[in-house]
Formats: sequence, structure tokens, C-alpha cells
Amino acid sequence: MSLLVVGSTAFDTVETPHGTAKDCLGGSSTYFSLAARLFTKVRLVSVVGQDFPAQHRKLLEDRGVDLAGVETKPGKTFRWHGRYSADMNSRETLDVQLNTFGDFKPKVPPMFRNTPHVFLANGSPGTQRSVLDQMDDPRFCVADTMDLWIDREKAGLLELMRHIDGLIVNDSEVKMLTGRTNLIQAGRAALALGPKLVIVKKGEHGCFVFSEHFHHALPAYPTEDVVDPTGAGDSFAGGFMGFLSTCETITSANMKRAVAYGTVTASLTVEGFGVDRIAAADRPSVERRYQELQQFVSGT
Repeated sequence: MSLLVVGSTAFDTVETPHGTAKDCLGGSSTYFSLAARLFTKVRLVSVVGQDFPAQHRKLLEDRGVDLAGVETKPGKTFRWHGRYSADMNSRETLDVQLNTFGDFKPKVPPMFRNTPHVFLANGSPGTQRSVLDQMDDPRFCVADTMDLWIDREKAGLLELMRHIDGLIVNDSEVKMLTGRTNLIQAGRAALALGPKLVIVKKGEHGCFVFSEHFHHALPAYPTEDVVDPTGAGDSFAGGFMGFLSTCETITSANMKRAVAYGTVTASLTVEGFGVDRIAAADRPSVERRYQELQQFVSGT
């Protein structure tokens, strides 16, 4: 089955202890698409400026990403510049230029509206909800969010949560959203706000999964060479949703497998600057890491 993603396409300048990469292809929907395409057909809805080069389009199209929903507007593409700490567990945003993404109003093409699986990448809750209003009753919809929207548009986010199946947040965000300081209590409280599934990311420490039917914890894939953590969360979401979209039924077992696939696709992304590593990845490399993660968890 196909998978729709709506979110940002960007140029990133990234500084890490391993060096600096300028104007890399980035953006939440880009990382998501390149991870998800390892499993299924991806339909992308985004916006770029007139400065967006043909080679970036070709990179995405060559990997099977349908760009019919990518709008080109006068002006420049969204730009982000960040610097990571020595241990790369935190980062400082040095510059943000929203440019054409600043007034992004997603337009879902008619041929995309029956897509059964939908991922709403990080954005304002109102923008995310506008996508749902254009869809024809999707089978499974997951949204990402961040502290900015929890702080500034909490009412809109709470309304959105009543209309989605899953939410992806990090540990500080779920505590901020629910007002609970204990992570387990916060995860359960987030479920009570509407979604059937809440995934809480903990970076190098893996993730927790909360649902009405099961709770699940999984460590991160043991990656030794972390070059650039940018896009790891979006790649996780891409692997998770990509695998889940191939399943005939969305069961607890399939969701647990999807989380594991999300974990290994994220581990590939961080091994290079920008999208270079995840763009070069193939399904056999994902399957090898999936098996290694299973062995790591089981101890066999």
C-alpha cells in the first residue's frame, strides 16, 4: 500500500564534532520519505523555492518518491543551521529561515487523497489538521509534534489528537504535553488524549511504545559511528510507517516489528551528513540490522 507524508523540505547546514556540511538536502518529510521508500511507495506533499535544484528532485524520484504534491513557489527553500554538542546529545539552532515554508498550506493532489497511511510530519497542528480534512478516510494516521506547538498551540494539538491514530514525541515533550514528570505516567496520559498509539523517543536510549493493548520498550541499534543525528527521528518515523503500510493488519506484533524497523533506519541515517547515508541504503542492509537488533535484544 502507499504512504503519504506532509512536511518540510529544506537545506540544512550542520556542525558536528565530525565537521561541517553546508546546504545539505534535509527537512522532516525528506528524511521520512527516504526511510519509508525502503518499504513502500511514498507520496510527498511539501513546498520548495525556486532555488531547489533538479538533482535533489532526481534523487527522490530515482528512489520512487512521488513528487506530484511538491509545490514550487517564488522565493527560497526553507533553511536551517544547527550545531551539535561534543557528545551529540543536544544541539543549538543557529539560524532558521522559513522562506516558502513559512506560509505553507498543504494541497493534497486528488490522486493522493485515498492514500491509506498518512504521516503528518512536524508542523503546526492547524496545518496538520488541514491535511486530514483533505483525505478520504485514511486507514492509519500518525503525527509528529514538538515543544513549540505544545507551548503555543496546545488547544489545536489536543483537538488534532482526537483525530489521529498515533503520536510521536520525545520524552521531554510528552511530559510537557501531559504535565506528568514520570515517563510511564506521561505515556499513559497521552493515550487518554485520543490516539491509539504513543511512541516516545529517547534518542540513543531507544524508545517506549504505549497503547491500550500493550506497552513496549526497545533500545536503540548500537551504532558506533554517529556523524550527524539530524533527521534520525524522521527516519525512525519513516521506517515505522513504511513497514506498517506493508502489513495487511495493524496488530500489536506488527507495530512492535515496525518500531524495530524504525530504529534501524534511524541508525543508518546518523552515519552520514544529511540524507547521504539513508539515500544510499537498501532493503538488504535494513534487514541485516533488523536481525542484529533482534539478536542484541534477545541476547542470542
